[in-house]
Amino acid sequence: MRIHRHRRFQKPKFSAQEYRANAAILTEEVRVIDEEGKPLGVLKTADAIAQAKTRGLDLIEVSPKAEPPVCRFGDYGQFKYQKEKEARKQRAQSKEVEIKGIRLTPRIGVGDLDIRVEQGKKFFEQGDKIKVEMILRGRERAHMDVARGVFDSFVTKLKVHYPIKVEQPVKSQEGRMSMILARET
Repeated sequence: MRIHRHRRFQKPKFSAQEYRANAAILTEEVRVIDEEGKPLGVLKTADAIAQAKTRGLDLIEVSPKAEPPVCRFGDYGQFKYQKEKEARKQRAQSKEVEIKGIRLTPRIGVGDLDIRVEQGKKFFEQGDKIKVEMILRGRERAHMDVARGVFDSFVTKLKVHYPIKVEQPVKSQEGRMSMILARET
């Protein structure tokens, strides 16, 4: 069986809420707001639809969960278009948070560690999380304390620039240690 390395992740979907209009409104009474935003009070649904038709507009259910549901007079097509436009704008403004990886070694030098800290700063500026990992080979597995010290020094150097939240503390399994860091907001 083939392992898929490059999976396509689904972006969060922002679907426009379905709004009922005119005869699709099922309740007996509704709270009505006219086209200018003035409340007309609670009316029977049939009366509210009749008033909307005399004005050449539709009765649109804006808040179906209210008691009684809130409806407003307006052009249903234009109203639906505005709501879809707002959903598209919200979708464009949302950014998917990625987890970027930084790999360290127990014998890393000071200069190399500083370069990894600079990479971490770039990832935080982009709004991403960081997965810091270390693969221990041979006798390095016997010196977990040295590896934890490297993790601690990386985190302390990064904390100088950004407030950090440790989402997953240092976890070791079969010669691989990892932790996940996020920038506090």
